[in-house]
Amino acid sequence: MTQVDKLNTLVNQLENKLKHMIFNPSIEKLSKNDFQIETAREKNLKRIHELFLTLKIDEKHIDFDTIFEYKAMNLSAIGLKDEDFAQIRKGKYVQIISIANVVTSHGQLYTKNISLGYYGKVELLETQLKNQIIEFVLRWRYEKSFQQSLHYEKLLSKLKSQ
Repeated sequence: MTQVDKLNTLVNQLENKLKHMIFNPSIEKLSKNDFQIETAREKNLKRIHELFLTLKIDEKHIDFDTIFEYKAMNLSAIGLKDEDFAQIRKGKYVQIISIANVVTSHGQLYTKNISLGYYGKVELLETQLKNQIIEFVLRWRYEKSFQQSLHYEKLLSKLKSQ
């Protein structure tokens, strides 16, 4: 990670903390639990960025800062549910699939699947690479849940101020 990347990451972390404080004006200081959550989130974002580069997702999605604009993210050929977690689906190809909402020129909204990474036949995938791919998707979902929580906190604070 370059010095510029490190600075950008720190700036983003500070902006996220400020947004959290602005959206929650009743919070005068962060509690110990809030601090632990923010620390976990910072570590998660740092690791997502590392995996973003390691898995060469930056070749398909250049700007890391916009990676969370996707509606969802999924994985083909490897199970992510409790009952089939990390199990491969033989004969399939591994891809990280992002799901985006796209508006047509006529103003209609539709969902589009976009491949962020293609890694070949699942049977040929090395265990370390498989684990990194799974980790990226799970960590992306984890950060997305943080962002959604902040959105709902903002809405609730608006409701309280009415």
